[in-house]
Amino acid sequence: MDLIDSNWEGRVEKLGTMSQVFDGYERQYCELSANLSRQCTGASSLDGGNAINLFLHTHSSIRKMDLEARSLQPSMKATLLAKLREYKTDLTNLKTEVKRVTTSTVSFAARDDLLESGSADTLAVSNDQKGRLLMSTERLNQSTDRIKDSRKTMLETEELGVSILQDLHLQRQSLLHAHKTLNGVDDNISKSKKILSAMSRRMSRNRWIVGSLLTAMVVAVIIILYFKLTH
Repeated sequence: MDLIDSNWEGRVEKLGTMSQVFDGYERQYCELSANLSRQCTGASSLDGGNAINLFLHTHSSIRKMDLEARSLQPSMKATLLAKLREYKTDLTNLKTEVKRVTTSTVSFAARDDLLESGSADTLAVSNDQKGRLLMSTERLNQSTDRIKDSRKTMLETEELGVSILQDLHLQRQSLLHAHKTLNGVDDNISKSKKILSAMSRRMSRNRWIVGSLLTAMVVAVIIILYFKLTH
């Protein structure tokens, strides 16, 4: 029994950190089992009822650890369930030891009734925890469905956004083409203005030439008439 006691005390020091809830149940189990082991070792001062109560609490801790381990991810669950199998083996040995040392203090019928009723209470607690676990799983599934719906809506929105971007790209190409056309029209208008300006300058120069010629002809006619009249 000293070897079992030291083994449990060593396990208390090596508690893992894979699940805080599991660690809490494991710590509770190790403390209870170590206490029960010490009481069984000192059987001369053992209180049979207290030993059975300790055993029932220890059994309850095992059930809680089992439920918690099965709710974790597969990578963690395998390790924790392997550890649980060791604890269950230790618990079976403890149950045998409790039955042995309580023979003189508690009647067989009363002892078995207490052990069975405690197991039934533990099973009822476990069923209640299973119910809560199922409710949590259902809520998780509903949340997953909502996430899937949101992802579907997001993908549809993304497709709509891509379509709008494509339309905007086509419109941009059309605007660029129209801009190039307008630039061509502006160039043609500029050329036309230059041609018109050149024609206007030519017309002005021609008017000046015609005017100069007419003036010279008038002056020449006047001079000719003057000479004729004077002679």
